[in-house]
Amino acid sequence: MTAGPPPRMYDGRPVADRRAQRREEFLAAGVAVFGEHGYQSTSITALCRAAGLARSQFYEHFDNREDLLIAVYDMIQVETRQAVTAATAAVASGDAVGRAQAAVRAYAESIGRDPRRARIAHIEVVGVSERVERRRLEQRGLWMAFFEDQIRRALGPDFVPPGGFDAAVTGYLGALLALVQQWSTGDPRTDLAGITEVLTRFLVCLMTP
Repeated sequence: MTAGPPPRMYDGRPVADRRAQRREEFLAAGVAVFGEHGYQSTSITALCRAAGLARSQFYEHFDNREDLLIAVYDMIQVETRQAVTAATAAVASGDAVGRAQAAVRAYAESIGRDPRRARIAHIEVVGVSERVERRRLEQRGLWMAFFEDQIRRALGPDFVPPGGFDAAVTGYLGALLALVQQWSTGDPRTDLAGITEVLTRFLVCLMTP
């Protein structure tokens, strides 16, 4: 079998690696600028300045600001689910309360420890456009499926919470987002242990037949 063509190189590095790095730099700039100044007040010029990259390089990855906002939002959601998955995996499968507590803390720390991430995830994506709203609802659906899967893993495949999964998880997500946003943006910031305790109690109630 013959080897494929060597990767394209630029300044000693594969071109694909440099493109991937630039995209990561734009994502980091999106977190910083959208999270500090808001989506509506942010220009592409400001994003490029924060990334330390050229405007032409921005358009190599994104068609407009909205594309970057969606990419940043998706990144935050994926990283937060990964954090919750890792946290619950470290708790014994039979410890439902421990898993609930680990999930809540991991969510709060991943999405709320940096107020900029919380602002983007909970505020800046609301009301931007129909396209962004569809993505926000898609991500909420993924979270609902994620929480249902986590609860069934803890309590068995036949478990159904009071009111059914749709109502129970929708209600819980509303409380989760509101309290994490309040904690993340509070000045002074309240103790995370208190928020975790409240949200854990809510979740345990839903996990009680």
